[in-house]
Amino acid sequence: MNFLRGVMGGQSAGPQHTEAETVRGAAGLGLGKGSGQGRGRSIRRPEGHLHSDSEIIGYALDTLYNIISNEEEEEVEENSTRQSEDLGSQFTEIFIKQQENVTLLLSLLEEFDFHVRWPGVKLLTSLLKQLGPQVQQIILVSPMGVSRLMDLLADSREVIRNDGVLLLQALTRSNGAIQKIVAFENAFERLLDIISEEGNSDGGIVVEDCLILLQNLLKNNNSNQNFFKEGSYIQRMKPWFEVGDENSGWSAQKVTNLHLMLQLVRVLVSPTNPPGATSSCQKAMFQCGLLQQLCTILMATGVPADILTETINTVSEVIRGCQVNQDYFASVNAPSNPPRPAIVVLLMSMVNERQPFVLRCAVLYCFQCFLYKNQKGQGEIVSTLLPSTIDATGNSVSAGQLLCGGLFSTDSLSNWCAAVALAHALQENATQKEQLLRVQLATSIGNPPVSLLQQCTNILSQVKFCIREKGSKIQTRVGLLMLLCTWLSNCPIAVTHFLHNSANVPFLTGQIAENLGEEEQLVQGLCALLLGISIYFNDNSLESYMKEKLKQLIEKRIGKENFIEKLGFISKHELYSRASQKPQPNFPSPEYMIFDHEFTKLVKELEGVITKAIYKSSEEDKKEEEVKKTLEQHDNIVTHYKNMIREQDLQLEELRQQVSTLKCQNEQLQTAVTQQVSQIQQHKDQYNLLKIQLGKDNQHQGSYSEGAQMNGIQPEEIGRLREEIEELKRNQELLQSQLTEKDSMIENLKSSQTSGTNEQSSAIVSARDSEQVAELKQELATLKSQLNSQSVEITKLQTEKQELLQKTEAFAKSVEVQGETETIIATKTTDVEGRLSALLQETKELKNEIKALSEERTAIKEQLDSSNSTIAILQTEKDKLELEITDSKKEQDDLLVLLADQDQKILSLKNKLKDLGHPVEEEDELESGDQEDEDDESEDPGKDLDHI
Repeated sequence: MNFLRGVMGGQSAGPQHTEAETVRGAAGLGLGKGSGQGRGRSIRRPEGHLHSDSEIIGYALDTLYNIISNEEEEEVEENSTRQSEDLGSQFTEIFIKQQENVTLLLSLLEEFDFHVRWPGVKLLTSLLKQLGPQVQQIILVSPMGVSRLMDLLADSREVIRNDGVLLLQALTRSNGAIQKIVAFENAFERLLDIISEEGNSDGGIVVEDCLILLQNLLKNNNSNQNFFKEGSYIQRMKPWFEVGDENSGWSAQKVTNLHLMLQLVRVLVSPTNPPGATSSCQKAMFQCGLLQQLCTILMATGVPADILTETINTVSEVIRGCQVNQDYFASVNAPSNPPRPAIVVLLMSMVNERQPFVLRCAVLYCFQCFLYKNQKGQGEIVSTLLPSTIDATGNSVSAGQLLCGGLFSTDSLSNWCAAVALAHALQENATQKEQLLRVQLATSIGNPPVSLLQQCTNILSQVKFCIREKGSKIQTRVGLLMLLCTWLSNCPIAVTHFLHNSANVPFLTGQIAENLGEEEQLVQGLCALLLGISIYFNDNSLESYMKEKLKQLIEKRIGKENFIEKLGFISKHELYSRASQKPQPNFPSPEYMIFDHEFTKLVKELEGVITKAIYKSSEEDKKEEEVKKTLEQHDNIVTHYKNMIREQDLQLEELRQQVSTLKCQNEQLQTAVTQQVSQIQQHKDQYNLLKIQLGKDNQHQGSYSEGAQMNGIQPEEIGRLREEIEELKRNQELLQSQLTEKDSMIENLKSSQTSGTNEQSSAIVSARDSEQVAELKQELATLKSQLNSQSVEITKLQTEKQELLQKTEAFAKSVEVQGETETIIATKTTDVEGRLSALLQETKELKNEIKALSEERTAIKEQLDSSNSTIAILQTEKDKLELEITDSKKEQDDLLVLLADQDQKILSLKNKLKDLGHPVEEEDELESGDQEDEDDESEDPGKDLDHI
């Protein structure tokens, strides 16, 4: 071993060398002690010896590999192989005792030379195979150890790349920390690229190695699974399952590759993964079309049996508990004529005894996953058994008919599979349990039909007396008993129907009371469970089979201790714990097909409560029933109040929506007012322009009158001007009266708003609404001021026109005094009259414009009146909302007081139950906690409304 250490570490006699010299001269230092210390340093060698150095290092690594490796020829005997394995482990332990050896080997892997890198990869792989955990820990603490190994996947030489994949397989086995590092070193991208380059499922053994490495990285590693999903690598899996046409052939390597690919899909959607991660992967597989591709393989012809079986298992877990995927699977049809649903085709294989056992188990698992948390699918399956949906023509076979056919078949495996499948159609679904009671079966011609429940009990009693093959007949009875237990649990109506047949209870008591062999103990335990369910879920509707009478019957015929002992046979059975571990019915052989996974959960849930129910006295039962009735009454009251609170919450929500609608209307009105203000401003500007133009015309007319000493104005024209001025006065008075009405309306609005703001204690009207109303007030005030300014301007215009009239009268008087000058200015009269007529025409136009302006102002007033009426309506609606919310708050306070009283009563009743020895279940406490949470939530809206 000193020789090996000298090869790897340069630990020969003499002075020590640097690390670089040791790496370069590792092979030279291992030639022997007499070879000299300096000869191993490649730094001192001539240039022609560099190639020989890499070859010597390669030979040294090959030597170490041959010493440590356990690869023996097939002809070697087993004893020598075991000795070789022990020897290889011993050499590996000696080698890794000094961690520097492994670190040195990792540094050698950075060499690109083929003669160094390839032997180093094989040596490290062998070390990991011999003592994996120890070598993994050394590599994990080595700086950049894992990153150096990841570079092997990028090597252009396929030999090194492929052996690098094998090295990473051994490195990532059962080490979560290294798996995470490798995943975040972009391993998924590189491995998927390699698989795609090699031809996906048609590739060789390299694809198989990559798939095994991917399984190592993803299995039981939630972090890597989440990284794989978020990296959109699930979408890249779809081309794997494009298997081509039927005649392309299925080589052994292709079958292996596709099998590993299906297993990789199952790793991502395994029921043992966290539910959230599984659900997200299931949705991603549906969205990218992976589920559709798997269903295509499922319905294809010529697919090998093992691939078909694994595909069924994969589809099962992809749809398990995912409503979208389950609905899609229900819509898949087989390519037959006529097309049949895939579920029907699969069930035909399940109840066919000529099909392989593993295939039938896979179909059962697929059916169970389809019904898992799928009440819609359960209803569809049960509906195929009801009389209204059965095809009278018999042209098509339904799922329910196939299940009934398998349930009453002569094949015991078909009996068991059909019973378990039908039990899953009833799992946690009381509605379908009641619907299945309606199913009627025609036993023979001329005989009346019997119910499915009665037929199951009839066959159960017949099989007991017709035992031919012990193992198979036990499977039939176990399947029927599991179906009946699932059917009757949590369904008092089904219990009543079962007890209505007077032969059922004697049959069960007779089975339990007999002293049979070990083979029959399991059947006795299941019969005890069924009888216990009939007692625990009995509503005492049948006088002859009330709870107390059934317990007395057990005590007389069987004995309570004997009954409890027989009930315990179920959970003590060797196959019970095996079935309770995983949902998949994975049995090594048919004789192991006894228990169903979901049934083991039911046994665990009911075994304890049935034991307590058997030992309870009649008085305790009565008290318990009274307490239950009281609790049910209180629950009904609480439920009633909860519904009332929900209704009030809905009403409050509607009121909030109405308030938001009113806010929107208010905003629209504000925009309309803004537009009106802008229009008023435009009219004001136009009015100012007209005023300026009129002033200029008056000055022009006055200058001409004074300069020419105007004469000849007719009294009719002066009267006409006076009439126009009077009309303007009337218009002005009308506008003044309108403004006075507007002022009174604004004052009323102010007073109503003031009173409204003082009474605002409701949470419906927010601060924002009050601000908006204040802004509306300000805008109305500005509008009023603008109207006042316009009235002032009109008054000024009126005074100016009066002055013009006075001037004309003065001119008329001056014309009468100066009559003797008429002959002098006669020639100019015609010109002045023309100008005066033009002035009159302009005055008429001004009058028309003033009329138009007054009409526009009237329209603006009407719009303002409509906005004021809208505001008044809003105010009244707000008052109504305040009153309604006040009433609802009072009702909620009353409800809270009642709920508090009910909680106190329930607490006292629970204490009474505890005093009576009845343990209070956690669900009751949880429900009370939920009730308190809901009460708190019901108080929150009121608190929020008080804050607004």
